[in-house]
Amino acid sequence: MKIKNIIFDFGGVLMDWNPRYYFQDYFKDDEKMEYFLEHIAQDEWNIEQDRGRSLAEGTDIQVKKFPEWEKELRAYYDNWTVMLKSDIPQNVDVLRKLKNTDYHLFGLTNWSEETFPYALENYDFFQIFEGKIVVSGTEKLIKPDPEIWHVLLERYNIKADESVFIDDNPKNIEMAKSLGFKTIQVFLDTNLMQELKKIGVDVETV
Repeated sequence: MKIKNIIFDFGGVLMDWNPRYYFQDYFKDDEKMEYFLEHIAQDEWNIEQDRGRSLAEGTDIQVKKFPEWEKELRAYYDNWTVMLKSDIPQNVDVLRKLKNTDYHLFGLTNWSEETFPYALENYDFFQIFEGKIVVSGTEKLIKPDPEIWHVLLERYNIKADESVFIDDNPKNIEMAKSLGFKTIQVFLDTNLMQELKKIGVDVETV
């Protein structure tokens, strides 16, 4: 089946986001920082905000659980923009090259509805998607729940077997494979253009 659609995750693929970019300077103690991020402001907590829970509610819930960490927990989303360090230039360059091809470009991201507008406003490459982006916080669905892929497929009338899905999270990659997508898992050293070529994207037109 010919590839017609290329679907990008954002965090870890096009955007370099990490809470350590803020908390390294805050704590000046890596051991304490890692304890905080593993046990207090853990991924499982943050992902509920990506699923659609408000930042204020999520913060209050965690402050009630860990009142001795209130200052740090309230600093988390107050300083979220510091955690969004930059784009990932080599992968954004691939996206820009794909813009002027016949491939249809989409975004499918786990991202809070409250914080995503900041990225849209501050990184121009998001305009390449022409609004064809499915955001977990808006849909109240989150990868790897298969339903969020179905939202994408049905909303834009595309087929999984004509699509490449690009993500850095192995659980998301496995779910996308099970739904019939071709997939590329991104690592720090991934040459995205080469990986696209391997699975049949016509890079000669890029």
